[in-house]
Amino acid sequence: IMRRESRGAHWRLDYPTRDDENFLKHSLFTKIDDYVKTEFIDVNLGKFEVKERTY
Repeated sequence: IMRRESRGAHWRLDYPTRDDENFLKHSLFTKIDDYVKTEFIDVNLGKFEVKERTY
């Protein structure tokens, strides 16, 4: 698991809080033969501000 954080319904016991500074990104995974390429792309928030969702 590459994201060392909890976000929304994706909660981790070992990382119980969000980390917007490092992980407010889109995660992209591309299979190339027997290899999986991993990329993180910044999220363009536009006029929206980041706020926590609670369940």
